[in-house]
Amino acid sequence: MNNRAKASLASLFVGDALAMPVHWFYNPEDIERAFSGGIQRLEAAPEVHPSSIMCLHSTRRGGRAARKKGDDSREIIGEVILKGRGHLWGQANRHYHHGMQAGDNTLNAHCARVLIRSIITNAGAYDPERYLEAYIKFMTADPPRHPDTYAESYHRGFFANLDAGKPPTQCGAHTHGSPSIGGLISIGPLAIHQLLKGETMERVQTTCRKHLFLTHPDEALGRICDGYVKLITDLLSRESKQDPREHLVTAARTTLDIDLKQLVAGARSDREVVGRKYSTACYISDSWPSVLYLAYKYVEDLQAALIANTNLGGDNVHRGAVLGGIIGLAQGHTVDHWFKKLTDYRRIKEEITALLHFDF
Repeated sequence: MNNRAKASLASLFVGDALAMPVHWFYNPEDIERAFSGGIQRLEAAPEVHPSSIMCLHSTRRGGRAARKKGDDSREIIGEVILKGRGHLWGQANRHYHHGMQAGDNTLNAHCARVLIRSIITNAGAYDPERYLEAYIKFMTADPPRHPDTYAESYHRGFFANLDAGKPPTQCGAHTHGSPSIGGLISIGPLAIHQLLKGETMERVQTTCRKHLFLTHPDEALGRICDGYVKLITDLLSRESKQDPREHLVTAARTTLDIDLKQLVAGARSDREVVGRKYSTACYISDSWPSVLYLAYKYVEDLQAALIANTNLGGDNVHRGAVLGGIIGLAQGHTVDHWFKKLTDYRRIKEEITALLHFDF
């Protein structure tokens, strides 16, 4: 279990950083134009983003930029969070992760680290109110304690509610982006930690769903979260001789009634599944089957899985983090040469070690 847990958490950060330069590139040909042959290693974010619509997103709340008559709410982006970076949002084709370097992690991966640290500093116990306190402090820091330029709809909605006076436990916003795979990024670390402490799967499902709803209050996503926790449980505790694909097949059938074996066998290319049959956007109804498809096909080769996911585009960063976590559990190792090149490698390694109580 130890190697699987470490590999899963390390691979979450690898999958996130690898996809970062081409996050939300919705045309795979644009990826190949920006990076000859596609992404094959950790890269910096390019200056121009051909698919970016960051300039259309609201800087006052979740969702798009439409402003209601009489709206006197203040700017969330630049004034409450992402201080000093609000001016970048009004520029056409601005990269969502403007200025980020090879090996940098995006905001949601940093928030997973906030969760991990909140557990470590609380004597190894998860406390939702302690997490929210750490999350708010991290997100409102001036200057920001992370390199990112973009904050998803759920961040903006949360802090708009907080700024309006709602208590932190009631700030989770219902937005178009609530049922998105980005909500699962912190679930892997929390579930693994709780399971290794000896909690039952059912209790871990309850804890993880409550954590999810702090920022992503969506029932459809909650059901996928339950299935994701079961998949983590099965992969973490499986017998070494048992094929991990069996658990992926079960997860696909029980969460979205998908015949995963048939899906993989009938696909002529990855793009036929991830991009045609299922959208590459963030919505969980498409991103979850896409992750399971890629995990099943590439379960024996984490590096190939993460490269394939990255070059399919769309919300590849958040798919990549979840995909890395799943295959890391299945194989018990990460892509070491990439993990060691992460910008915050040493601190991430220390945090994983402290969370799990065993070293690499």
